[in-house]
Amino acid sequence: MNFFSRKKQRFLRWAIAVIFINFIFITPDGEAKNKQPYSVSARAAIFSNSTKVVRYYGKNVHKQVLPASTTKVMTALLVLEKLSLNKVVTASERATTPQPSKIYVRSGEKFKVRDLLYALLLKSANDASVVLSEAVAGSEARFVKMMNKRAKKLGARHTRFANSNGLPSKKIRQYTTPYDMYLIFRAALKHDFFKTIVKTKYKTISSTAGRKIKLRSHNKMLFFDWKRKLYGKTGYTKAAKACFVGYLTKGDDICIIAVFGCTRRWSDIKHIVRKYGGISL
Repeated sequence: MNFFSRKKQRFLRWAIAVIFINFIFITPDGEAKNKQPYSVSARAAIFSNSTKVVRYYGKNVHKQVLPASTTKVMTALLVLEKLSLNKVVTASERATTPQPSKIYVRSGEKFKVRDLLYALLLKSANDASVVLSEAVAGSEARFVKMMNKRAKKLGARHTRFANSNGLPSKKIRQYTTPYDMYLIFRAALKHDFFKTIVKTKYKTISSTAGRKIKLRSHNKMLFFDWKRKLYGKTGYTKAAKACFVGYLTKGDDICIIAVFGCTRRWSDIKHIVRKYGGISL
Protein backbone atom coordinates (compact mmCIF):
# COMPACT_ATOMS: atom_id res chain seq x y z
CA MET A 1 0.00 0.00 0.00
CA ASN A 2 2.86 2.35 0.93
CA PHE A 3 4.55 1.48 -2.38
CA PHE A 4 1.54 2.67 -4.40
CA SER A 5 1.20 5.78 -2.24
CA ARG A 6 4.79 6.73 -2.86
CA LYS A 7 4.36 6.12 -6.57
CA LYS A 8 1.21 8.27 -6.62
CA GLN A 9 3.01 11.05 -4.74
CA ARG A 10 5.91 11.02 -7.24
CA PHE A 11 3.43 11.25 -10.11
CA LEU A 12 1.64 14.19 -8.48
CA ARG A 13 4.93 16.03 -7.90
CA TRP A 14 5.91 15.45 -11.54
CA ALA A 15 2.53 16.67 -12.82
CA ILE A 16 2.69 19.81 -10.67
CA ALA A 17 6.21 20.54 -11.94
CA VAL A 18 5.10 20.22 -15.56
CA ILE A 19 2.14 22.56 -15.01
CA PHE A 20 4.38 25.09 -13.26
CA ILE A 21 6.97 25.06 -16.08
CA ASN A 22 4.25 25.51 -18.70
CA PHE A 23 2.77 28.40 -16.74
CA ILE A 24 6.13 30.15 -16.46
CA PHE A 25 7.49 29.59 -19.95
CA ILE A 26 4.50 29.30 -22.26
CA THR A 27 2.38 32.27 -23.36
CA PRO A 28 -1.41 32.01 -23.88
CA ASP A 29 -0.95 31.62 -27.63
CA GLY A 30 1.33 28.65 -27.13
CA GLU A 31 4.64 30.39 -27.90
CA ALA A 32 7.55 30.08 -25.51
CA LYS A 33 8.16 33.26 -23.51
CA ASN A 34 11.89 32.98 -23.95
CA LYS A 35 11.50 32.68 -27.74
CA GLN A 36 13.26 35.53 -29.50
CA PRO A 37 10.83 38.02 -31.13
CA TYR A 38 10.89 38.15 -34.92
CA SER A 39 13.42 40.64 -36.27
CA VAL A 40 12.61 42.18 -39.66
CA SER A 41 15.60 41.60 -41.93
CA ALA A 42 14.73 44.39 -44.37
CA ARG A 43 17.02 47.41 -44.31
CA ALA A 44 13.99 49.59 -44.96
CA ALA A 45 10.26 49.00 -45.28
CA ILE A 46 6.82 50.59 -45.29
CA PHE A 47 3.30 49.19 -44.95
CA SER A 48 0.43 51.62 -45.42
CA ASN A 49 -3.29 51.68 -46.02
CA SER A 50 -3.34 53.85 -49.13
CA THR A 51 -7.13 54.18 -49.10
CA LYS A 52 -7.32 55.69 -45.61
CA VAL A 53 -3.74 57.06 -45.80
CA VAL A 54 -2.75 55.33 -42.56
CA ARG A 55 0.75 53.95 -42.03
CA TYR A 56 0.78 50.62 -40.22
CA TYR A 57 4.53 50.08 -40.13
CA GLY A 58 7.71 51.87 -41.08
CA LYS A 59 11.41 51.16 -40.88
CA ASN A 60 13.79 53.70 -42.39
CA VAL A 61 11.02 54.81 -44.73
CA HIS A 62 13.12 57.67 -46.15
CA LYS A 63 16.39 55.73 -46.28
CA GLN A 64 17.99 55.57 -49.72
CA VAL A 65 18.11 51.99 -50.96
CA LEU A 66 18.87 50.25 -54.25
CA PRO A 67 15.61 49.66 -56.14
CA ALA A 68 16.68 46.65 -58.25
CA SER A 69 13.77 45.50 -60.43
CA THR A 70 11.12 47.41 -58.49
CA THR A 71 12.34 50.11 -60.91
CA LYS A 72 10.14 48.43 -63.51
CA VAL A 73 7.03 49.72 -61.74
CA MET A 74 8.02 53.22 -62.81
CA THR A 75 8.84 51.97 -66.31
CA ALA A 76 5.41 50.34 -66.57
CA LEU A 77 3.69 53.48 -65.25
CA LEU A 78 5.25 55.70 -67.92
CA VAL A 79 4.51 53.19 -70.69
CA LEU A 80 0.87 52.98 -69.62
CA GLU A 81 0.65 56.76 -69.60
CA LYS A 82 2.34 57.26 -72.98
CA LEU A 83 1.60 54.29 -75.26
CA SER A 84 -1.43 52.40 -76.50
CA LEU A 85 -1.48 48.78 -75.36
CA ASN A 86 -1.98 47.62 -78.95
CA LYS A 87 0.84 49.71 -80.39
CA VAL A 88 3.47 47.58 -82.17
CA VAL A 89 7.05 48.37 -81.19
CA THR A 90 10.35 47.15 -82.61
CA ALA A 91 13.37 45.83 -80.71
CA SER A 92 16.65 47.58 -81.46
CA GLU A 93 20.08 45.97 -81.48
CA ARG A 94 20.79 47.68 -78.16
CA ALA A 95 17.71 46.08 -76.62
CA THR A 96 19.27 42.63 -77.12
CA THR A 97 22.26 43.43 -74.88
CA PRO A 98 21.00 43.64 -71.23
CA GLN A 99 21.80 40.86 -68.80
CA PRO A 100 19.11 38.34 -67.80
CA SER A 101 16.43 38.08 -66.69
CA LYS A 102 15.21 38.55 -70.28
CA ILE A 103 13.01 37.15 -73.04
CA TYR A 104 15.88 37.31 -75.55
CA VAL A 105 14.34 39.75 -77.99
CA ARG A 106 15.89 39.80 -81.45
CA SER A 107 16.92 42.92 -83.29
CA GLY A 108 14.04 43.98 -85.54
CA GLU A 109 11.52 41.77 -83.73
CA LYS A 110 8.12 43.37 -83.18
CA PHE A 111 5.76 43.08 -80.22
CA LYS A 112 2.60 44.69 -78.97
CA VAL A 113 3.12 46.93 -75.96
CA ARG A 114 0.72 44.85 -73.86
CA ASP A 115 2.83 41.71 -74.36
CA LEU A 116 6.07 43.44 -73.41
CA LEU A 117 4.42 44.78 -70.25
CA TYR A 118 3.64 41.21 -69.24
CA ALA A 119 7.28 40.30 -69.90
CA LEU A 120 8.42 43.33 -67.91
CA LEU A 121 6.35 42.66 -64.79
CA LEU A 122 6.10 38.85 -64.73
CA LYS A 123 9.44 37.72 -66.13
CA SER A 124 11.18 40.96 -65.06
CA ALA A 125 12.63 41.06 -68.56
CA ASN A 126 15.42 43.63 -68.77
CA ASP A 127 15.42 43.60 -72.57
CA ALA A 128 11.67 44.28 -72.67
CA SER A 129 12.25 47.38 -70.55
CA VAL A 130 14.72 48.74 -73.11
CA VAL A 131 12.35 48.12 -76.03
CA LEU A 132 9.54 49.90 -74.19
CA SER A 133 11.69 52.81 -73.04
CA GLU A 134 12.97 53.40 -76.59
CA ALA A 135 9.39 53.23 -77.91
CA VAL A 136 8.31 55.95 -75.46
CA ALA A 137 11.26 58.33 -75.63
CA GLY A 138 13.43 57.35 -78.59
CA SER A 139 16.28 56.29 -76.34
CA GLU A 140 16.62 54.78 -72.89
CA ALA A 141 18.64 57.79 -71.72
CA ARG A 142 15.78 60.18 -72.54
CA PHE A 143 13.32 57.77 -70.97
CA VAL A 144 15.32 57.80 -67.70
CA LYS A 145 15.01 61.58 -67.61
CA MET A 146 11.26 61.15 -67.94
CA MET A 147 11.29 58.60 -65.11
CA ASN A 148 13.05 60.96 -62.75
CA LYS A 149 10.83 63.88 -63.69
CA ARG A 150 7.69 61.78 -63.15
CA ALA A 151 8.99 60.55 -59.80
CA LYS A 152 9.44 64.11 -58.57
CA LYS A 153 5.95 65.02 -59.76
CA LEU A 154 4.55 62.14 -57.70
CA GLY A 155 6.36 63.44 -54.62
CA ALA A 156 9.11 60.81 -54.79
CA ARG A 157 11.81 63.38 -54.17
CA HIS A 158 14.48 61.02 -52.89
CA THR A 159 14.55 58.75 -55.94
CA ARG A 160 16.90 58.70 -58.90
CA PHE A 161 16.79 56.12 -61.65
CA ALA A 162 19.78 55.30 -63.86
CA ASN A 163 18.07 52.94 -66.31
CA SER A 164 14.68 51.45 -67.12
CA ASN A 165 15.17 48.09 -65.40
CA GLY A 166 17.12 48.53 -62.16
CA LEU A 167 20.26 46.71 -63.26
CA PRO A 168 23.44 47.86 -61.45
CA SER A 169 24.80 51.09 -62.88
CA LYS A 170 28.42 52.23 -62.69
CA LYS A 171 27.94 55.65 -64.27
CA ILE A 172 24.94 56.99 -62.33
CA ARG A 173 24.05 56.31 -58.71
CA GLN A 174 20.47 55.10 -58.51
CA TYR A 175 18.31 54.88 -55.43
CA THR A 176 14.82 55.10 -54.04
CA THR A 177 13.16 54.93 -50.62
CA PRO A 178 10.30 52.78 -49.33
CA TYR A 179 8.08 55.86 -49.12
CA ASP A 180 8.93 56.96 -52.66
CA MET A 181 8.26 53.50 -54.07
CA TYR A 182 4.96 53.44 -52.21
CA LEU A 183 3.99 56.65 -54.06
CA ILE A 184 5.09 55.25 -57.44
CA PHE A 185 3.28 51.95 -56.92
CA ARG A 186 0.13 53.75 -55.79
CA ALA A 187 0.13 55.70 -59.06
CA ALA A 188 0.60 52.50 -61.09
CA LEU A 189 -2.40 50.92 -59.37
CA LYS A 190 -4.65 53.51 -60.98
CA HIS A 191 -4.21 51.57 -64.22
CA ASP A 192 -6.44 48.49 -64.43
CA PHE A 193 -4.08 46.74 -66.83
CA PHE A 194 -1.24 47.05 -64.32
CA LYS A 195 -3.39 45.38 -61.66
CA THR A 196 -4.34 42.64 -64.13
CA ILE A 197 -0.70 41.87 -64.88
CA VAL A 198 0.52 41.70 -61.26
CA LYS A 199 -2.30 39.25 -60.47
CA THR A 200 -1.20 36.91 -63.27
CA LYS A 201 0.78 33.72 -62.54
CA TYR A 202 1.40 32.52 -66.09
CA LYS A 203 1.16 34.12 -69.50
CA THR A 204 2.18 33.20 -73.01
CA ILE A 205 3.02 36.15 -75.23
CA SER A 206 4.15 36.24 -78.83
CA SER A 207 5.93 38.47 -81.29
CA THR A 208 3.94 39.69 -84.26
CA ALA A 209 5.78 37.02 -86.28
CA GLY A 210 4.40 34.33 -83.99
CA ARG A 211 7.35 33.49 -81.72
CA LYS A 212 5.74 32.35 -78.48
CA ILE A 213 7.29 33.06 -75.10
CA LYS A 214 6.05 31.47 -71.88
CA LEU A 215 6.19 33.65 -68.77
CA ARG A 216 5.93 32.77 -65.08
CA SER A 217 5.62 35.43 -62.41
CA HIS A 218 8.65 36.01 -60.17
CA ASN A 219 6.24 36.85 -57.34
CA LYS A 220 6.34 33.60 -55.36
CA MET A 221 3.51 34.77 -53.12
CA LEU A 222 1.10 34.09 -55.96
CA PHE A 223 1.97 30.41 -55.56
CA PHE A 224 1.97 30.17 -51.76
CA ASP A 225 -0.95 28.38 -50.14
CA TRP A 226 -1.85 31.42 -48.04
CA LYS A 227 -5.31 32.73 -47.15
CA ARG A 228 -4.82 35.75 -49.41
CA LYS A 229 -2.39 36.89 -52.11
CA LEU A 230 -0.08 39.85 -52.39
CA TYR A 231 0.30 41.30 -55.87
CA GLY A 232 3.35 43.25 -56.92
CA LYS A 233 6.89 43.37 -58.27
CA THR A 234 9.96 41.62 -56.94
CA GLY A 235 13.54 42.78 -57.25
CA TYR A 236 16.96 41.33 -56.53
CA THR A 237 20.61 42.09 -57.12
CA LYS A 238 23.56 41.04 -55.00
CA ALA A 239 24.02 44.59 -53.73
CA ALA A 240 20.32 45.39 -53.28
CA LYS A 241 19.40 41.98 -51.83
CA ALA A 242 15.75 40.95 -52.07
CA CYS A 243 13.08 43.63 -52.58
CA PHE A 244 9.35 43.77 -53.14
CA VAL A 245 6.61 46.33 -53.62
CA GLY A 246 3.01 45.23 -53.82
CA TYR A 247 -0.48 45.37 -52.41
CA LEU A 248 -3.25 43.39 -50.80
CA THR A 249 -6.76 44.29 -49.72
CA LYS A 250 -8.17 44.82 -46.24
CA GLY A 251 -11.90 44.93 -46.68
CA ASP A 252 -12.43 47.54 -49.36
CA ASP A 253 -9.08 49.19 -48.67
CA ILE A 254 -5.85 48.89 -50.66
CA CYS A 255 -2.76 48.31 -48.52
CA ILE A 256 0.70 48.73 -50.04
CA ILE A 257 3.89 47.18 -48.70
CA ALA A 258 7.46 47.82 -49.84
CA VAL A 259 10.55 46.07 -48.43
CA PHE A 260 14.17 46.54 -49.45
CA GLY A 261 17.47 44.87 -48.61
CA CYS A 262 15.90 41.69 -47.23
CA THR A 263 17.53 38.41 -46.36
CA ARG A 264 14.12 36.93 -45.46
CA ARG A 265 11.82 38.74 -47.87
CA TRP A 266 8.68 36.59 -47.67
CA SER A 267 8.92 36.05 -43.91
CA ASP A 268 9.39 39.78 -43.38
CA ILE A 269 6.30 40.56 -45.43
CA LYS A 270 4.17 37.95 -43.69
CA HIS A 271 5.25 39.19 -40.27
CA ILE A 272 4.68 42.88 -41.03
CA VAL A 273 1.29 42.34 -42.65
CA ARG A 274 0.02 40.12 -39.84
CA LYS A 275 1.45 41.93 -36.82
CA TYR A 276 0.98 45.55 -37.85
CA GLY A 277 -1.92 45.35 -40.27
CA GLY A 278 -3.88 42.67 -38.49
CA ILE A 279 -4.23 40.84 -41.80
CA SER A 280 -4.03 37.08 -41.63
CA LEU A 281 -2.10 35.39 -44.42
